[in-house]
Amino acid sequence: MHTFQPYPIDLLEMNPFTKIGSEWALVTSGSKAKVNTMTVSWGGVGVLWGKNVTYIFIRDSRYTKEFIDNGEFFSLAFFDETYHTALQYCGSHSGRDTDKWAEAGLTPAFRHSIPYPDEANLVMLCRKMAAVPIKEEHFTDSGIMKKWYADSDMHTMYVGEIIDVMAR
Repeated sequence: MHTFQPYPIDLLEMNPFTKIGSEWALVTSGSKAKVNTMTVSWGGVGVLWGKNVTYIFIRDSRYTKEFIDNGEFFSLAFFDETYHTALQYCGSHSGRDTDKWAEAGLTPAFRHSIPYPDEANLVMLCRKMAAVPIKEEHFTDSGIMKKWYADSDMHTMYVGEIIDVMAR
């Protein structure tokens, strides 16, 4: 187990366009009995409803969606470049079919009963505040559906209050 320290959110210096969009992150949810993780590259951080939040997008077909839908909490974890292959694996394989943790060389850990990958460098522990299904009729740009949802595998946007940040 790695040693994480609490990290004051007001001191957080990260570029979300790079951290989420280019370097990716893992979203993790579940319990000690059963936990799943997956790579995300769509999302962000900000302030909403008077809270510091993160928001992520998960397709309807993803196994991790079941965990987030059925739970109250999730984590968003960031890694250094040495874990890029692990994040590629977690984004292209389902936990329904394989032990993604073992195959990716990752270890589930818990704080406040919220799961996260122990190998991360920065972890945001989040309480789910909203789950907003993305629907075709919501698009004002007609090209989005054609480009991103030709197979009709839509996303749900999850907004989570950041309740704790840890770094090592």
